[in-house]
Amino acid sequence: MSELAGWGSFYSIVGSAAGALIGLQFVVMTLLATSPRIPAREAGAAFGSPTIVHCGAALLLSALLLAAFPTITIPAGLWGLAGFGGVAYTVIVARRMRKQAAYQPDFEDWLFHLVLPLAAYALLALSPFAALSHIRAALFGVGAATLLLLFIGIHNAWDAVAYHVFVNLRKTNTKGDRDKTSEKESR
Repeated sequence: MSELAGWGSFYSIVGSAAGALIGLQFVVMTLLATSPRIPAREAGAAFGSPTIVHCGAALLLSALLLAAFPTITIPAGLWGLAGFGGVAYTVIVARRMRKQAAYQPDFEDWLFHLVLPLAAYALLALSPFAALSHIRAALFGVGAATLLLLFIGIHNAWDAVAYHVFVNLRKTNTKGDRDKTSEKESR
């Protein structure tokens, strides 16, 4: 398994970043939970949960590829299962995106919540087939998929926070200001 030896630093960095991003996402969601509510439960399942899943997948893959397996077949099978599970989850996210009515997804949303995750998970799902004969190419495929999932998570976390801060909270604050103005005028 000398092929995996050179990947230790890569997966340490990617795994640490994914773990940190998961923690930050929880902090941000906790802070946003204290703000006035705009009903969007379905939107959270379509846009918020996948961010944690993608970062969690990057963290899982990083841990998996840092483990001391005697051969490549066990980690290859596991990352293949993660890939197939991710493809299935991405299909569920696509249904959730279409079903929710709180927000109209644009091209960027479809790209970062459907197309790119589907590509990353498909690459993971197909990489085990290359691992037996082309281990180096398979490891680069897994590395690319893991890094793509991390970057998708970073983008989607930023996008969600920016949306809540600049759109949702502004709508709530504007509505609150109008309510206060109406209340003062009625006195």
